[in-house]
Amino acid sequence: MTSISLRIALAQMMSDVNIDEVCASAAAEGAAIILFPEMFSNGYSRFDSENAASRQAWIDAAIPLDGPYLDRFRQAARNNGLAIVATFLEYGEAKPFNAAVVINDSGEIILHQRKRHICFFDVPEETCAPGDGSRVAKLKTKAGEVAIGIMICMDREFPDVASDLVRNGAEIILVPNSCPLVDDPSVGDVRVAGVRALAFQSVVGIAVANYPVPKDDGRSFAVDPLGKVLIMGGKQQELVIVDFDINEIRAVQKREWFRRAR
Repeated sequence: MTSISLRIALAQMMSDVNIDEVCASAAAEGAAIILFPEMFSNGYSRFDSENAASRQAWIDAAIPLDGPYLDRFRQAARNNGLAIVATFLEYGEAKPFNAAVVINDSGEIILHQRKRHICFFDVPEETCAPGDGSRVAKLKTKAGEVAIGIMICMDREFPDVASDLVRNGAEIILVPNSCPLVDDPSVGDVRVAGVRALAFQSVVGIAVANYPVPKDDGRSFAVDPLGKVLIMGGKQQELVIVDFDINEIRAVQKREWFRRAR
C-alpha cells in the first residue's frame, strides 16, 4: 500500500507570538495544516469572578467571524499555502462561544465549530454558551481530500461529539487544547490515555495542540487510529510536527469498520 502523508504542525505557542512567522515556519517544515491551542485570541485568559468589570471586559473582547483577527489568519493561509485551525472567543448576542475554524489554503473558512462541552463550572467559560452539533469538512491537500473534524478541549471527553464526527466520516480530528496533559497534579496523564482510547474506539487520527509552560504543560501530541502515540512535544514553546498516513487510516477504518458503527 502506497503511503500518502499528511503533515500537521501543532503550534505549541503562547498567544503573543507572531502568527505570520509561526505559519511561515510551519509551511517551511512542509506542513499542510497548522493547529493552534484553544481560544488563542485571548490565550485562554481568565478573569476575576468577583469583579464585574473584569468579567465584562473579558466578554467584550469576543470577536466576530468577519473581523480583523480571523482576517489575519486567512491572509497567512493564502501567503503560505497552508490550512489553519484558528481558535478564538467568538462574539454572540447573548453569550460568547469558545470557537474554532478551519481555513483552507485559499483563505476560505470551510468549517466553523463551537465547543459543545464547555467548562460551565469555572472561570472563564461560565460566561460562554455551548455549541450545537459537530460537522466534518473535506479539506483539499496535496494528499488529496481529507475529512477533518474538530473537538475543542473537553469535547474529547464526551462520546456524543466523537459519534457525530464518526457518523460524518471524520478521518482526522484536530483538538485545540488548554489544560495539563501529562503533569496534572490530580489525574496525571489520563487525558493522553483518553485520547489514545478515543482514537482506537473511533478509528481516527487525532492531533492535540496545547499551550507550553508556564500556562499549561505543553506535550502537544498525536495518535494514529489504533491509539499509538506518533509524536509528543516537550514542555517548551515549539512547533510539533507529525505525519499521518492517510491511506493507512483509511485501511484501518475499512478493516475495523465495526468500531465506527454508531
